[in-house]
Amino acid sequence: MQGLFITVEGPDGAGKTSVIQELVPRLKKIATRPVVVTREPGGSRIAEKIRQLILDKQNTEMDARTEALLYAASRRQHLVEKIMPALAADEIVICDRFVDSSLAYQGAARKLGIQEVAAMNLFATEGLTPALTLYLDVDSDTGLQRIYRNRQNEINRLDVEAPQFHQLVRHGYLKVLAENPERMVKIDARQPLADVVEDCYDIVIKRAPNFFQ
Repeated sequence: MQGLFITVEGPDGAGKTSVIQELVPRLKKIATRPVVVTREPGGSRIAEKIRQLILDKQNTEMDARTEALLYAASRRQHLVEKIMPALAADEIVICDRFVDSSLAYQGAARKLGIQEVAAMNLFATEGLTPALTLYLDVDSDTGLQRIYRNRQNEINRLDVEAPQFHQLVRHGYLKVLAENPERMVKIDARQPLADVVEDCYDIVIKRAPNFFQ
């Protein structure tokens, strides 16, 4: 499969969406091929339906394994409909969250086991792995403060979990980061947005010079 697959990861409140909104227009100006921007859970019609189910605040009784399976199902549909065709067409795909989110949220924070959740997603993804993952790191206190200050209209079922849950998410990410140093790059997301975007831009250009000029 051709193309370039980049993912952006981080705990809630790390600023992934804001960074992507600022980063992508800059990358498009120098990209040597089309850039596709997408997100998880979601990114395609069926996957977005599953997203609504997962994040609905009314679904408090959802079992942790059910949650993990739904994320994997959404991911599979998203891959088949959007990511894989774009990569096959030699395009650049930038995705807001991917498997690492499941490892951190369901594997670590839900305590299902990082390896167990990785195995589940291996089936869903057929082993497709990003070439580069930008990990926006922020402590849970700062992340939650940002959520409640800036996203009052978009607070979902995971946002309202106890602080300990969000701490476990970050710890899970740091563990995955330590195990994947070649693929994942840590960026301090406590910095001003412009600085975070600049760091991400520099990393992408350095790591994938053939895709940008």
